[in-house]
Amino acid sequence: MKFFITGTAGFIGYTLARRLLEAGHSVTGYDAVTDYYDVALKRARLAELAGFEQFSFLEARLEDAEGLSRALQQSEAEVVLHMAAQAGVRYSIEQPQSYISSNLVGSANLLEAVRAHQPRHLLFASTSSVYGGNTKLPFSERDAADAPISLYAATKKGGEAMAHSYAHLFGIPTTMLRFFTVYGPWGRPDMALFKFVAAILEGRTIDIFGQGEMRRDFTYIDDLVTAVIRLVDLPPVKGAPVEADSLSPVAPFRTVNLAGGHPELLMDFVQAIESALGQAAKCNFLPMQAGDPRETAADTTLLRALVGELPRTPIQAGVANFVSWYRQYYRC
Repeated sequence: MKFFITGTAGFIGYTLARRLLEAGHSVTGYDAVTDYYDVALKRARLAELAGFEQFSFLEARLEDAEGLSRALQQSEAEVVLHMAAQAGVRYSIEQPQSYISSNLVGSANLLEAVRAHQPRHLLFASTSSVYGGNTKLPFSERDAADAPISLYAATKKGGEAMAHSYAHLFGIPTTMLRFFTVYGPWGRPDMALFKFVAAILEGRTIDIFGQGEMRRDFTYIDDLVTAVIRLVDLPPVKGAPVEADSLSPVAPFRTVNLAGGHPELLMDFVQAIESALGQAAKCNFLPMQAGDPRETAADTTLLRALVGELPRTPIQAGVANFVSWYRQYYRC
């Protein structure tokens, strides 16, 4: 098949594109290659993809509505995977305009391009952060998600709302993918795993927020990609729900949690890093940081009803894989 993937220089977009290319599909990538984090890492991901004959790439911004629409039309894609976004809870406090521009304006441009092109399925990356101030655990797709506690979460919730309206108005089958703390090789340098490994190897202290009592539903990248690819062939059909479905009553639209479904204490994650490195961490325990939930936990009943049982990589193995990649990439 032919795929159009935004965010192919990013962690999840790159890994999805690579898996699809390895399976023999064609991928058109679209990414602005911004300097939010190390551009060299993004270029390295793109260089890996460039080795595949069936990969083509356009470096451009989502805010370029005309260029985005033209690229999607030229790709002749049957499936659109919208992975591009300005990510990061904490950075949204410092640079709110970049989130408005990319996650709202850019995503609106993508929806307009999809409206004109009419692919058979749009899969749109969202986040567990949309559950915000919810206290009922685990988080279910059928729970209200109306209390975002960061601007990042608010813009992603806005993207969900816009996508639902397009699904309703123009019959675009749309699956919103709520990702829970994705980690693994080629990950983002702004995330805890990357930061912790770098600091421990350099003998620096790591900051542990929430006094180390936070829990996260960590999701290993390969497990997540497997789930997304299985969902590709399951575009929502209005009026045809499955078990525990979040299917909209007025549109071919559903939200799906993508997670390991097994929350882990942050300190257990740190211990997995120490074990993989063979080196102890020096920890600086701090209070909760603004915009961060104390715990995330996903109800994965709907995901399993749609795609069946999925592999669940234990954090010890997932962290070890990341450390192996990190040492090879940075030659340390």
